[in-house]
Amino acid sequence: MRMVFGLVLILGLGLAGFAVYMAKGYLSSYQAEAQRLQDIADSMVETVSVFVVKRQVKYGERLTKEDVQLIQWPVNSLPEGIYTFPATETAEGTPGEDLFPKDSDKLRSVLRTMELNEPVLALKVTAPGRDAGITSRLSAGMRAFAINVDVSSGVSGFLRPGDQVDVYWTGRPPNARSNSNITKLIQVGVRLIAIDQSADDDIGNANIARTVTVEVTPTQVANLAQAQGSGRLTLSLVGSGEVSTASSIEVNQNDLLGISVREVIAEEEKRICTQRERRGAELIITEIPCGD
Repeated sequence: MRMVFGLVLILGLGLAGFAVYMAKGYLSSYQAEAQRLQDIADSMVETVSVFVVKRQVKYGERLTKEDVQLIQWPVNSLPEGIYTFPATETAEGTPGEDLFPKDSDKLRSVLRTMELNEPVLALKVTAPGRDAGITSRLSAGMRAFAINVDVSSGVSGFLRPGDQVDVYWTGRPPNARSNSNITKLIQVGVRLIAIDQSADDDIGNANIARTVTVEVTPTQVANLAQAQGSGRLTLSLVGSGEVSTASSIEVNQNDLLGISVREVIAEEEKRICTQRERRGAELIITEIPCGD
């Protein structure tokens, strides 16, 4: 009897120990799983639905709903000018702009080529219903002005819409004392909006343009028109991302060759005043002080 009781006791202790072991293992697994889920939750970021293109779209095409799709994009890394759904409010709290305006069939035109899965940005499309022409690139209050160029004055055909250039004028100033020309910087950091008859940024090869169109103010239009009619205009390409800070520049042939011109001032000829007096047949000339 005592032996049976001892066996039962031993068996009970064994089962209790096994139960404690299993419970401890289950608790450890539960804690590990809970920590894994917490790590996943901590790594998750807030996202928003963003429009991207489903195929390559090129300059001048109309962007339709069939050309785009929505993907999830992290809110804290949204590119500037992105189109979301629903349209996200701006930093100032004003309503965001819809890629496809409600209750309207007007479509946007593509200004720059976009590749597969590339986000649609405001600077790459026009306003709804507008063509991808020069007028869509003009800022408010600005005007388009065409400048005649050739291989030397047009930076050998390496200009592209969106580039910035400095404009130099070469000619003979009016009422100039010498017959030599001068070269003068007349406009700084002017933005190009078209090359010949194209406003496409994706020009593949370097082509020798005949005209370039720049975005300028009405006053600058008048200045450039006068300059183009009285001399020769030359463009100088400004580096990408650089803000042109060139000051007033003017060079003539003497400056170029390092010739120093000495200005000679002629001395005023001394005035001589005389008095004539005739004494009989003799004429007497006497020098007298000159009066004012």
